Amino acid sequence: MTACHSELLQLKNLGMASVNILRAIGINTHADLKRMGAVEAYRRIKARDINVSKVMLYALQGALMDVHWNDLPSDLKARLVFEAELPESGGGFTQATA
Repeated sequence: MTACHSELLQLKNLGMASVNILRAIGINTHADLKRMGAVEAYRRIKARDINVSKVMLYALQGALMDVHWNDLPSDLKARLVFEAELPESGGGFTQATA
């Protein structure tokens, strides 16, 4: 296991399968995930035809916030889904707006 794997595995909500998916879209570190944001990461995963549910979106945001995905407020979950389903516009949800 690489140091990058280990770093991502330390984040809440992320197991080896999630880490492998993140690596496939170019996210190798917590900083990479933070820079890209949960919504954009989720969009890129979906764009690669990787079959994931909205729980992956919640898990990514939870990892950024150090919160279990199930403990995210329902309004935040709704906002994440809304933004993930918007046509790409260059904007998007980032941890800074949480």
